[in-house]
Amino acid sequence: MISFAGGLPAPELFDVDGIRAAYDGVLADSGRKALQYSTTEGDPELRTAIAERLALRELPTDPADLLVTTGSQQALTLLTAALVSPGDVVLVEDPCYLAALQAFAFAGARVVPVPTDDQGILPAALEEIAAREKATLLYVVPTFQNPTGRTLPADRRAAVAEAAARHGFWIVEDDPYGELRYEGERVPWIAAEPAGADRTVLLGSFSKILAPGLRLGWLRAPVGLRRACVIAKQASDLHTSTVDQLAAARYLRDNDLDVHVARIRAAYRERRDAMLAGLSGALPEGSGWNRPEGGMFVWATLPAGHDATTLLKAAVGHGVAYVPGAPFSSGEPDPAAIRLAFTTHSPDEIREGLRRLAKAFA
Repeated sequence: MISFAGGLPAPELFDVDGIRAAYDGVLADSGRKALQYSTTEGDPELRTAIAERLALRELPTDPADLLVTTGSQQALTLLTAALVSPGDVVLVEDPCYLAALQAFAFAGARVVPVPTDDQGILPAALEEIAAREKATLLYVVPTFQNPTGRTLPADRRAAVAEAAARHGFWIVEDDPYGELRYEGERVPWIAAEPAGADRTVLLGSFSKILAPGLRLGWLRAPVGLRRACVIAKQASDLHTSTVDQLAAARYLRDNDLDVHVARIRAAYRERRDAMLAGLSGALPEGSGWNRPEGGMFVWATLPAGHDATTLLKAAVGHGVAYVPGAPFSSGEPDPAAIRLAFTTHSPDEIREGLRRLAKAFA
């Protein structure tokens, strides 16, 4: 099976030797500390390292602004617990990251989709909906979005921040893919917009640039909301794994993470290009797809009358898989949409997978 379904980083690119050395060093030098309970807010050295990386990317951050979480998914869960009560309105991009929709549904929120185009959320539509609905928060993945791979332009980010300031909702800016840029210029975070600085929560993760098995994420939030998330985390798991935090901090101290990320980007760029080059021969005539500047996903749309969910069975029968786009929608789903992940297979495997997909669709 060649699977374009899972949004997983490539395991052969994990720096196993470097991570093992970090754990060995921590256990040798600070074994008792590493195996003990820790503070809920997170290891000070790790928070300092994260703050320094944010500052280098033009977002001045104090370590005290950060809460270390068990993956950025926990950060989203904590924010939902702190902010959302049953019946509250949560605004989301349409389509949207599936696990976010699940978190909001579990909290009993009323999820309201905001229309998008090929560049992401539409500011005029957001303004109209926010004026009509008293929203608690807007959840957005503005850079290399899951599932579409789209990136929200700077002017739209400013418009989102201004809408939040006018209408009083929080912005949850999820950025797990931002360091995986293969071309184009970096777009500043919404959290860096003056209009949204006091009501934007930035989520980040080491899952895509170091290893997802570490389960290390973080949130950067204004002090009042951050304290509420600390209390929610105390009720959830007390603190994120001490030994994993110390090992990550040791890794960042002893290694140049930017060099490692550059190696990941080079491999993923080649894989993205292989997928883009082969889609015209794999998908039915009349299909369309985007060209993401980074991240892990290509968003494709089959011609009218095609149903990606129905066709998936045929694809699996030919030894290839993808994710239909419909489950990512919080509004009217597009049955012809497909999410294709390109990170976990070599270019040759991608080309073979696309040949199988062509046979399935034929």
